[in-house]
Amino acid sequence: MPANSVVFGAGGFIGRSLVSELLRRGQEVAAAVHGSGDRLLEWLADQQVDTGRLTVVPSDITRPGLGLPEHGLDDVRDVYNTAARFAFGMSPAEARAVNVEGAVHVVEWAAALPRLRRVVHISGYRMAAAEASSPDYRRDGAYEASKREGDAAVRARAHALGVPLTVANPSTVIGPGQSVGLADLVGELWRGRLVALPGGPDIFLPVVGLDYFVQFLASVPERRESANGTYWLLDDATPTLPRLVALLAEHMGVRAPRRFVPVGVVKRLPRALTRADPETLSFLSTDRYDTAPSRRLADSVGLEMPPVREALRAWADELVATRFGRVRAPRAAYGFHQVGTDRTWVVGERERPGYVFLHGLPVNADSWSPVADRVDAPFLAADLPGFGRSARARQSHDAWLAALLAPVRGRPVLVAHSYSCGPALRFALRHPERVGALVLVSPAFLQPASSWLTRSPLAVPALRGMTAERLAGSLGVPHEGHLDGPVDDLRRAGAALRVVAALRSAYGQRAALRSALRRVTSTVGTVELVIGSLDQLEEPSHLPVTEIASAGHYPQLTHPEDVARHLVAVRERSGGGAPPVTRG
Repeated sequence: MPANSVVFGAGGFIGRSLVSELLRRGQEVAAAVHGSGDRLLEWLADQQVDTGRLTVVPSDITRPGLGLPEHGLDDVRDVYNTAARFAFGMSPAEARAVNVEGAVHVVEWAAALPRLRRVVHISGYRMAAAEASSPDYRRDGAYEASKREGDAAVRARAHALGVPLTVANPSTVIGPGQSVGLADLVGELWRGRLVALPGGPDIFLPVVGLDYFVQFLASVPERRESANGTYWLLDDATPTLPRLVALLAEHMGVRAPRRFVPVGVVKRLPRALTRADPETLSFLSTDRYDTAPSRRLADSVGLEMPPVREALRAWADELVATRFGRVRAPRAAYGFHQVGTDRTWVVGERERPGYVFLHGLPVNADSWSPVADRVDAPFLAADLPGFGRSARARQSHDAWLAALLAPVRGRPVLVAHSYSCGPALRFALRHPERVGALVLVSPAFLQPASSWLTRSPLAVPALRGMTAERLAGSLGVPHEGHLDGPVDDLRRAGAALRVVAALRSAYGQRAALRSALRRVTSTVGTVELVIGSLDQLEEPSHLPVTEIASAGHYPQLTHPEDVARHLVAVRERSGGGAPPVTRG
C-alpha cells in the first residue's frame, strides 16, 4: 500500500502514538521499526486503532539507506524521525550510532523522495543550552551530548541538501508508556525514598503531554510557515520541581521532601546513596524557553494544551498502575482518589458496580483481578488504607469502607477476603439495605489463629525481604505475576509493619465477629461463605458454605473460574444489583 507518511522509530513511546494519531487522521502510514512490528500492532489493537491504512516496514537507521525496501515508499511526503537511543550509561559510540549518524541517514534518505514535503526531526528542549557550548561526552554524558551533536548535524545536512526541515524540541513527554527520566524520581517519591531534592527551589523540569505533542507533530507539515522552523514544546505552566513533587506527593498520599541538596554535592555522593544517575543532573537548571512560536502554530490548527496539573496526576496514576513500566495497566478505570480522609488506590466502577471486592493481607486489590475479569457485571475494588498502593490510614477501615461505598447506587454483591471480612460484615450489619449479598471468602475470624504472620517476631523483616516467589510459596499460591505488586508494596516505608499489626489486631476481634455473623443473616437476605478445601473453618458454620476443591486460603488466585462462577450465581439469586431497599 502506498504511504504518504513514514515514521521512523514507530515502535517507541512517541513513535507509536504518532502512528496512531496519523492513522486516526486518515493518512496512509508506513511504520518503520527495528525488528518485528508485532508489538506495535498489538499496541495499536489495544488502542482500538484501525490499521487498514498501515504498512509496517523493517528499518535500521544506523545504515545508509536505512535498510528499507527499494520500492514502495516513493509516495511519501512527510518523514518523521522519532527514533532515538534514550538511555543513561551508554557509550558514545552507542549513542552516536542512532542519535547522530542515524538521524543524518534519515535526512539523506528523505532528500531523494520525489514528493517530499517535510522532514520532522525530534530533538530536545535542552538544545537551547547547546547554542552556548559544544557537546562534551565526558561532561554531559553520551545521551545528552549525542542529542546536541545530532541536532547540529541534522540541521547542517538538511541545509546542504535543500531538505525542508522542522525541528521539534520537546521537554519531558509524559503519558502512558513514559517510565524513564522524571519517572524515576516519581518512583522514589512513591516508595518513600526521596528524602531531598537535587538543586534548589527554582529548578525547572518542564513537561508536555504525549497526546498534545503527537497532535502538534502531525499538524506541522500542513503549515507552510513551519518549514525550517524550530519549536520548543513544553508547558510553561509546569510547576518548579519542588512544587511539581509536592503536587504528586499530595495526589499519591505520600510525604514530599522539603530539603535540597546542591547539584555539585549530589554529583560527588555515591550513586547508591543518591539513587540518581549522574547524567540526569545536566537537566537540572532554572532556564526558561521561548515557546511563543509553538503556541502560535498550535493556535492556528486549533490545538490546546491540557491543564498540566491534571496531566501530571494522570501520569502518576499510570506509573503506579503499571509498576513504573513493568506490567500492563488494568483495562478498568484506575487511580488515586480521596475516600473519606484517605488517599486510596481505586480500580473499577465507582457508582454502579455489580460487585465490590475487598482484599485480604498481605495482598492488594489486584488479587481479585482474575475473578473480576470473569464476572458478569462491572466491579469496584480498592487497596485498603495503609496497604497496597493506598496512603497511610487516617480513619478506621469501617469508616473508610462507608466512604468508599457512599457514591455506589444499587445493591452490589459485597465480596471480602480474609482480613477484610470484618469490615465487610460490620458494614452489612449497619447498612443491610445497600448490600445485595454478602460473600465472605476464607474469613480469618472463623479459622485457627496459627498464621506465622500473627505469631512470629520475625514477621516484619521477613515480609519486608520477600520475593514474589517466596511470598507465593508462603501463601500457597502459584507465582504467576499476581504477587509482584504486593512485594513492591511491602517494601514501602512502614508497610510490612502495618500488615503485621493489622492482622494481630484482627485476631483479637474473632469472638465479636463470630457473634456479628450470627446476627447478619436476619438483616441481609443472602450471606454465604466460600472456602478452600485445604483451608477448613475452625468450627462448622450455620451459613451456606461453598468449598472449592484443592484450594487453600486464596481461592481467588488459585481457582478464579470457580469463585467467579459462584459469585455470578449469588448475584442472580440476590436480584442482580437492584436499587437500594428503603427500610421504614
